[in-house]
Amino acid sequence: MSQGETWTTRRLLEWTTNFFTEKGADSPRLEAEILLAFALKTTRVNLYVNYDSVPNDDERALFRSLVKRRGAGEPVAHLVGKKEFYSLDFETNRDVLIPRPETEQLVLEAVELVKKTDKAAREAGTFDAGRVWNLCDVGTGSGCVAIALAKNLRNARLTALDISPAALGVARRNAEKNEIADRVEFVESDLFSALKPERRFDIIVSNPPYVSASEYAELEPTVRDFEPKLALLGGETGVEIVARIVATAPDYLKSGGKIFVEMSPTTASETARLFEADGRWTDVAVLQDFAKLDRFVSAMLK
Repeated sequence: MSQGETWTTRRLLEWTTNFFTEKGADSPRLEAEILLAFALKTTRVNLYVNYDSVPNDDERALFRSLVKRRGAGEPVAHLVGKKEFYSLDFETNRDVLIPRPETEQLVLEAVELVKKTDKAAREAGTFDAGRVWNLCDVGTGSGCVAIALAKNLRNARLTALDISPAALGVARRNAEKNEIADRVEFVESDLFSALKPERRFDIIVSNPPYVSASEYAELEPTVRDFEPKLALLGGETGVEIVARIVATAPDYLKSGGKIFVEMSPTTASETARLFEADGRWTDVAVLQDFAKLDRFVSAMLK
């Protein structure tokens, strides 16, 4: 960015979009808009309302710094300190995995199951208005899945588990920010290990670490260098952690309860086979994400 030119909002966006395109960004225009809106303390819509305005020196200096850091690979979510997920804002930093759009379907599957079950009970005249659905989110990270579930299911209570104390700190702040802290219990736990043996849930959801060792070595630097390895690496083959979930989840799920697990498209079928081979699960299914990739596995406890 030349210092001698008049840098309007329009020109800043155009230059930065081209720069990010050259750097291979997936969404160069969107990233330029997010960073400029952050630097100007405004919204992306207002960028276009004030398309020909000229940001001041401090605003341009901040924006240049953000663009430089993004060009070096730092994720946009870390630069602005937040990421939208299921129409909610979540704090993000290096302690947690950045929420991905495809994970929203994990929330959608659980929400639809609850609403479908409640609707069927109403139609059958067996609906209990006082029923509370107990859901568990294994490996909650930023808390995005558990919090989105709590926001969309007023008759649900969530237990959110994570092995990382730092991640749980982020998740608790996100719960406070989204005003559902009273309905989400955060527990430091290696999978289910910290729970009392008598705990039973109606639904378990999980987006566990599922990247294999070979895949981890090939991850883009934007992911590998800035997001926690603990939340990404699922073992040598990528299914080691989900195999533990398959084996231990039946001890914490009600009979007839369901589990939804997000996995890599490369290991979703193998994950389904783990459920089938366990012998305690039925109705095992591989579900596709919005891009029609095998992404989720669902199963019901017998």
